[in-house]
Amino acid sequence: MDSIFENRRAAGRELAQHLHAYAGRDDIAVLALPRGGVPVAYEVARAIGARLDVLVVRKLGVPVQPELAMGAIASGDTFFLDERMVQCAGVGKDDLDRVIARERVELARREQLYRGNLPPLDVSGRVAIVVDDGMATGATMKAAAMSLRHARPSKIVAALPVAPLDSEARVEEVVDEFVCVLRPHRYFGVGQFYVDFDQTSDDEVRELLDAARKNA
Repeated sequence: MDSIFENRRAAGRELAQHLHAYAGRDDIAVLALPRGGVPVAYEVARAIGARLDVLVVRKLGVPVQPELAMGAIASGDTFFLDERMVQCAGVGKDDLDRVIARERVELARREQLYRGNLPPLDVSGRVAIVVDDGMATGATMKAAAMSLRHARPSKIVAALPVAPLDSEARVEEVVDEFVCVLRPHRYFGVGQFYVDFDQTSDDEVRELLDAARKNA
C-alpha cells in the first residue's frame, strides 16, 4: 500500500526534511500555491527558517470536468495552456474564454484577500521554493514557475509531497530542481495520499500567512 500523509501540515513537515540543504540560509523564499499548498508551505518555511508568501495560481478546468486542468493562470498575467488537452476535450473558444474570465476574477479576489496592500515577497536573486499539496497535470506548477521567472530568482525549486511518476518531466523546462516525497506507481489523484484532505479555507490561509509574517 502506498504511504499516505495524515494531513497537509504533516506532509509539509515530511517535505521539509527533503529540503534540509536550504535550511538556515538567508536567500530562500517559500512560495505557496493557495489554497491547499499553504498549510504544506507553512511547515516547510518554519522548518527551514525561510520567509513565506503566496503565489496565486488558478487552474483552468475543462468545463465538463473541472478537476481536469487544460491550463492555468498566475499572478502577473502569466498564462499557460495545454493545447493538446484543449483539443482532446473538445473545448471551443467561447467556453475557453469563459473559463479564463471566471478564473481571472477569482485570482484577483484571492490576491486581495490573502495579501491586501502588501507587496509580493521580493525573490530577485533568491532561491524560490514553490510548494503545493501535490501535482496532477503540472499545469499550475508550470504557470507558477513561468510567473516567477519575471521576478528573476536565482533558482526555482518545485517542492511537493506527492506527484505522478513522470511529474518531473512535465515541469523540467520551467523549474531548476524538483523535490518530491512520494512518486507512487498507482496515482489517481492527490487526495488519495492524504487521510484528511478537506478543502483549505480562505480563513486558514490568512491565519497561516499572518502567523508566518509575525514570525519572520
